[in-house]
Amino acid sequence: MLDSAPLSAANMLAFLVGNKQAFEISLADVSQTQLQGKNDVLLEFHVDDTTGANEKDSLMEISFHIPNSNTQFVGDENRPPAQVFRDKIMSMADVGAGGEEAVVTFDGIAILTPRGRYNVELHLSFLRLQGQANDFKIQYSSVVRIFLLPKHNQPHTLVVITLDPPIRKGQTLYPHIVLQFETDNVVDLSLALSEDLLNTKYKERLLMGYKGLIHDIFTQILRGLSGSKVTKPGKFRSSQDGYAVKSSLKAEDGLLYPLEKSFFFLPKPPTLILHEEIDYVEFERHAAGTANMHYFDLLIRLKTEQEHLFRNIQRNEYHNLFDFISGKGLKIMNLNEARATEGVPVLPDDDDDAVDPHLERIKNEAGGDDSDEEDEDFVLDKDDGGSPTDDSGGDESDASGSGGEEEKPAKKKPKKEGTVSKPSTSRKKTDDDGSKKKKQKKKKDPNAPKRAISAFMYFSQSERENVKKSNPGIAFTEVGRVLGERWNKLSAEEKEPFEAMAKADKKRYSEQISDYKNPQPTVVDSGNESGSS
Repeated sequence: MLDSAPLSAANMLAFLVGNKQAFEISLADVSQTQLQGKNDVLLEFHVDDTTGANEKDSLMEISFHIPNSNTQFVGDENRPPAQVFRDKIMSMADVGAGGEEAVVTFDGIAILTPRGRYNVELHLSFLRLQGQANDFKIQYSSVVRIFLLPKHNQPHTLVVITLDPPIRKGQTLYPHIVLQFETDNVVDLSLALSEDLLNTKYKERLLMGYKGLIHDIFTQILRGLSGSKVTKPGKFRSSQDGYAVKSSLKAEDGLLYPLEKSFFFLPKPPTLILHEEIDYVEFERHAAGTANMHYFDLLIRLKTEQEHLFRNIQRNEYHNLFDFISGKGLKIMNLNEARATEGVPVLPDDDDDAVDPHLERIKNEAGGDDSDEEDEDFVLDKDDGGSPTDDSGGDESDASGSGGEEEKPAKKKPKKEGTVSKPSTSRKKTDDDGSKKKKQKKKKDPNAPKRAISAFMYFSQSERENVKKSNPGIAFTEVGRVLGERWNKLSAEEKEPFEAMAKADKKRYSEQISDYKNPQPTVVDSGNESGSS
């Protein structure tokens, strides 16, 4: 039984049992106090800061019941003992105006991670993020590095504070605090710092007053108080002369900053990858026939075998990224052969007539030139004559949806005897000026046998629903890309059942197309006039 809970002069809350101290709690760890009803006081502690991030168990809150008969905290009708106790805690704890005075405060700063708008207080030994719902106290000893990263052609600049250990909110850890400042915002402020302290401990690290862009001033003061180093963009420039390339990670759009010693993806999820942690990188191309023909992906594999796939990078950023990565001495792997490349990997051209080896392989597996029936499951637009490889996701596929059926040597019957075709341009869909109209598609015979499909198509049919279940809300065109990635990762043994099905289907089609093209006389014995099945 607790006989009393006296408040000591050293800002400590001591618990006495039988006039002997059982334990005590530092009031500097109290983040919030709440009066619940007339007799209960709730104390919340700084469990979200770095000092408690690695603890398995942490003290989060304590509730006190202080009856009106309490004689230690005497009150009156308008101010019961519980209120007197709370006010005493407020005056001594590190809450609100209590505790160490802030050196400088930046009000209403937008923070992207953990998301919210906070007042950022810089104290002598820690910084505090005070928001409406959350309060974070971060020791400067936990600040590993500060990143100052401008956003090209946007009115914002990111400042990232990297922590070790991270702050914690509930079960979520935040190793990076991502602050977003208005790039053109100019501030003029003074530090609440004595001249003696400034001239001794912080000499040549801080000034008494600052005037300039808010992100620069914040970074300078934080660096002076914490002693942490600041990282800025290095030599890399994007095709738009920016410091980052647009990309996406885990379905989140953001910016990938190639820095001198690391890659940093921002804002969410903030992902820092040190060059020394990288095993190799791979340049991946998008699937043929999708809307993403002008984009490519960058896979970064770590020595721990963890992988980060940065998707939808614009095609014109390829050479800038390749030159930067190769200049850093990082290993670049050929995606299909899984070996170090000797030269620059070739990305797909925009030429619609370019021969794509992956597309040709898929076509050959599907039965060659005789295969002209569409697979409804894979065709994006039937009126445009799409092919089943339109969203196959293959790594070597062209981005042109016209690389399938329309570019095969024509086997169609001439429409009229007087029609003259140009042999030299029979493979092109239009003249150079694009003035010719698209040829009307030949109507299919409903009695024609269904063409054979490839091993990849059998695999896709069996895995398509699994991909949709594991990626809720995934776009139709993205399903094919995921299927293509999974297919490429299969071993020859894992592909064997699908190859067998494709081989059997090809044999079936060969037999049926032979009977279709060379029909035999049918004996009518049941009143039916059609011999087709």
